[in-house]
Amino acid sequence: MISITEAEEIHQILINTFGGSQGIWDLNALNSALARPFQIFGDKELYSTPTYKAAALIESIVVNHPFVDGNKRTGYVLMRLFLMSKGFDIEATQDEKYNFVISIASGNLKFDEIVQGLKNHIRTPLNLP
Repeated sequence: MISITEAEEIHQILINTFGGSQGIWDLNALNSALARPFQIFGDKELYSTPTYKAAALIESIVVNHPFVDGNKRTGYVLMRLFLMSKGFDIEATQDEKYNFVISIASGNLKFDEIVQGLKNHIRTPLNLP
């Protein structure tokens, strides 16, 4: 799971690099977004694969706007770092990545469509030690 501190550090790096306002707008929304991929009901994970977990993470960050600025950038980077930690990566053009994130933010892609979009672009595995 990605910690609040890690998410905030990544957000700060992105804002320092690309511009915008730093800070957490809604700490509860950030906590919820980071915890959502790991929810369990009974003994069953609600998001049982890295792809489902990644989709839950990006959707929660991008849609719920926990940061003052840079939610789309931060959501994408957190999702990608999560996937990379599991040995996966995204193979897509910059335009495809941009359109994917904008479609999530505008509400044009819902959870199942986000999952399918990731499945269409995930490449496996990375060579992890």
